[in-house]
Amino acid sequence: MRLVAADLACTRSGRPIFSGMTFSVAAGEAMVLTGRNGAGKSSLLLLLAGLLEPAGGRIALEPDDGERTVPEQSHYLGHRDALKQGLTPRETLAFWQGLLGAPRAGIEDALERMGLGHAVDLPCAYLSAGQRRRLAIARLLTSWRPLWLLDEPTSALDAASQELFDTIVEEHLSAGGLVVAATHMPLGFRTNHRLVVGESR
Repeated sequence: MRLVAADLACTRSGRPIFSGMTFSVAAGEAMVLTGRNGAGKSSLLLLLAGLLEPAGGRIALEPDDGERTVPEQSHYLGHRDALKQGLTPRETLAFWQGLLGAPRAGIEDALERMGLGHAVDLPCAYLSAGQRRRLAIARLLTSWRPLWLLDEPTSALDAASQELFDTIVEEHLSAGGLVVAATHMPLGFRTNHRLVVGESR
């Protein structure tokens, strides 16, 4: 499997963000997006996730399975943790697993691995920023998606949680997954490609 972006362009609110973006990432590989604030790193991830329409170019996972789009084969972990305050971690993961299908790890196992076994029935409103981020990461474990799109994935994580996250990403890559991650901070998992968004091409 390979993620391919060809001559990709992005416009937001009538303002061109980038154009001519071309890259590919193969199964088992990770690409890190860097660049100044506002260069378009998050916008590129939103394009790949199907949450923005490209102004031009093509995005594909090859070979095309003929049924599922790129977004349907992706996990998107954005700046916001996508948590409903009144739901518990158990209910949150049950919702996402029911929506996404392709069960992988059990809900209890995913929460335990992310250090949230003691908080499974605590409303998300009471979780700390780090706990909320770990819960968002737990979603990656409960349903299989080959492509992980990660926007500042280690924000709010302490050192131990960052190490755990790196291990989880390495496991995903070893299983043939693909990762595209935007960051301002060093990431501990192995990377195969680096793309500076906003750099003259």
